[in-house]
Amino acid sequence: MARIRVLLVDDSLTVRRRLAEVMGADPEIEVVGEAGDGKSAIERCRELRPDVVTLDMMLPVMSGLAATEYIMAHFPTPILIVSSSTNRGELFKTYDALAAGAVDVLEKPRGDERDGEWERGFCAAVKMVSRIKVITHLRGRVGPFGRAMPSAPRGDARDRSSRALQIVALGASTGGPAALIVVLSEIPKGFPVPLAIVLHLDEVFGSAFADWLDAQTHHRVAYARDGEPVASFAGRVAMAPPGRHLVVADGRFHLTSDPPRHSCRPSVDALFESIALGYGASAAACLLTGMGKDGAAGLLQIRRAGGTTIAQDEATSAVYGMPREAAILGAAGRVMPLDAIGRTLGALAGVGESD
Repeated sequence: MARIRVLLVDDSLTVRRRLAEVMGADPEIEVVGEAGDGKSAIERCRELRPDVVTLDMMLPVMSGLAATEYIMAHFPTPILIVSSSTNRGELFKTYDALAAGAVDVLEKPRGDERDGEWERGFCAAVKMVSRIKVITHLRGRVGPFGRAMPSAPRGDARDRSSRALQIVALGASTGGPAALIVVLSEIPKGFPVPLAIVLHLDEVFGSAFADWLDAQTHHRVAYARDGEPVASFAGRVAMAPPGRHLVVADGRFHLTSDPPRHSCRPSVDALFESIALGYGASAAACLLTGMGKDGAAGLLQIRRAGGTTIAQDEATSAVYGMPREAAILGAAGRVMPLDAIGRTLGALAGVGESD
């Protein structure tokens, strides 16, 4: 079996040596090249065409974000961000890189992990990223979010719900930051319904994501607080904060520290199941790109309760895992491309381009 060919990018020689040692000890991984700055990373990636790039965000000459944008625009390669940058400005750059096509982000070792724990997780992440078939992202050519996604045809009368839509929920994992931008950007202005989102993102890197997402679309986004009325988010987006499940009950959002579901906290299933119980036929939910099966069972519960259920299609998913599980279960009433989902949700709420 061919080994996974990795380009290792970090400005610290000490870090590069350590990561190379970790990957070199795994018989399935081969480090084929190294780079200490973003410009060299691009040149080495073009030359070597690795299966995976492990990339630090804070690089000299050209930043990790700029390198990501260029690589994904010109010779798309799965990128695993390996970073210790956790202040607000650096986190925003990490989110920008994820939106530009980087697959996932992993924290550098802190030194207090159990023996071999970080190393095993790092090699597992490299192997996971290597299996993802990335696509060309034009952001590096046209500028950050410089061109809108093509609009889907506006839904006809059959798309409009005969009942009052009271809540919409979205769940996403790997590839989710970019997918959420597309969906929220395509939901028309004036959307009157509360939106709730669960995104799988490492807790270390999640603290500022809601603020970042708030700046990317015309919808207001904030982390939900325990006990807030769902109705107070009419036309706004409530996100599950890092490390807490987000559920709804008695017309309010609640945050819990219950055990992880599918190794995830927050869990999409936790949110979807509570919405099925609390809102039934007046809910709509969508499961977006992501690895694993979190959210599929909850989406099925919403469909069985009479709600509208959507899964992203395979062609537009960075990882066709969670949506695929939903399709297999029969949880998705509709399977559709990413750029059609926001307009469909707008039609369900009775708003669109002419409103």
